[in-house]
Amino acid sequence: MEVLEIGLVLMGLLFLFLGAGLWVALSLFAIGVFALDFFTSAQTGPIIATTAWASLATWSLAPLPLFIWMGEILFRSRLSEDMFTGLAPWLNKLPGRLLHVNILGCGIFAAVSGSSAATAATIGRMSIPELRKQGYADKLILGTLAGSGTLGLLIPPSIILIVYGVSAELSIARLFIAGVLPGVMLIILFMSFVGIWATVNKDKMPPAAPSIPFGEKVRASGRLIPVILLISAVIGSIYGGIATPTEAAAFGVVGALILSRLSGSLTRESLIEGIMGATRTSCMICFILAGAAVLTVAMGFTGIPRELAAWIAQMDLSPYALLAALTVFFIVLGCFLDGISVVVLTTSVILPMVQAAGIDLLWFGIYVVLVVEMSQITPPVGFNLFVLQGLTGKNLFAIALAALPFFFLLLLAVLLITVFPEIATWLPRQMNG
Repeated sequence: MEVLEIGLVLMGLLFLFLGAGLWVALSLFAIGVFALDFFTSAQTGPIIATTAWASLATWSLAPLPLFIWMGEILFRSRLSEDMFTGLAPWLNKLPGRLLHVNILGCGIFAAVSGSSAATAATIGRMSIPELRKQGYADKLILGTLAGSGTLGLLIPPSIILIVYGVSAELSIARLFIAGVLPGVMLIILFMSFVGIWATVNKDKMPPAAPSIPFGEKVRASGRLIPVILLISAVIGSIYGGIATPTEAAAFGVVGALILSRLSGSLTRESLIEGIMGATRTSCMICFILAGAAVLTVAMGFTGIPRELAAWIAQMDLSPYALLAALTVFFIVLGCFLDGISVVVLTTSVILPMVQAAGIDLLWFGIYVVLVVEMSQITPPVGFNLFVLQGLTGKNLFAIALAALPFFFLLLLAVLLITVFPEIATWLPRQMNG
């Protein structure tokens, strides 16, 4: 059987397993075992054992459970309430008014959670009832939440950037720093869109709340200062070379525990819930990574990545044409799989092509995260859509329609970093300097 035919058989089996509801990790293991047993002469057992162990026995993964735990601690704190109270007085006079609280709130929480779904859920719990009470339309509330929740994938400490860094064997610290400016760019794009829309549709906006004296604004924002200091310390220590991502993550956990204790939200129950939540999420991600590593090695034995790279090379695609094709591919794949699964599934096959085209793997990591962000707000498996459906009971496709403008803004962000790659690469170069 030809190598590409083997690839089609394995792909068909993979989608069959996933469509049957089998766990992603188990599907990856099963396809790896099948490929090694039926299409190679390699010793399946020893390869699986050594590959699975080697994929997880790496210090690069050490920040993963720590950053997840930090997010779990703050998820159970009063952070979302503090953010609404602290941000609302300053944003009430901007075009779009309190809708910007969703965007900036998601941006701040993204910097402590690393998760898109957790960001949308945490901010949504607080802002949806409040914005509804103020008279904002559900379409505006849900659209800004769905779109801004995706910032959790990009703004460091991003869980998916850790996964990509391990898969592509890149520096986690440099990937984190590369995500800062694109994250800020997305916040600016989202706020600009909301401001322009609100200016054009003034009749659809509720009246502004009464002005608050400057002193009261400052007092309301006081509870935000510790969280912003924690975020700055975690990211700043990595950027300044003071701490490794693992050390910064440990510092973040300690800081989150202190903040949670001072706010009165740290109890024995919340501590245990946070530890168990972080453990479950970390184990799930590690299980997927081990399965992906087994599949990657199996693919190497079959020769599929090499043949596929050679086939792409024969097509003589320009880097821009290759990126356009990959964008469509990732969006379609993201309609059926979560972001982490998309990254680990495709890395072994895609990265050789990308390297052969002369594309910087650090920049490509940011590109992949932006495209995967788009899949978080596309049905049928857009995780942010499910989160908001759970919070509101709204129809999934109605939420997707509300988030559609943000899908196109993410597409614009992909175009901008493609035309101006320095948006993603400038800060890491300064870090090297």
